[in-house]
Amino acid sequence: MKRTKDRSIKMLAYSKSVLSKMSFDIVLFKKELSKAYQNLLEEEIEELRNWVVENFGPKYILKPIPVRNK
Repeated sequence: MKRTKDRSIKMLAYSKSVLSKMSFDIVLFKKELSKAYQNLLEEEIEELRNWVVENFGPKYILKPIPVRNK
């Protein structure tokens, strides 16, 4: 299924919602963040990454950022 911009924007909003609920457990948070990266377009991944740092701090970022094979 081709990812559309509209679908990706909705997925970004959904991912932020899920991640907000998972912030109590950094391991679970990173697992959900990894799933989110697989469902977003490149520009949304960067936006999500910035959102995570602003809201939860750099320790919540995955290093290295996993990228999907296209």
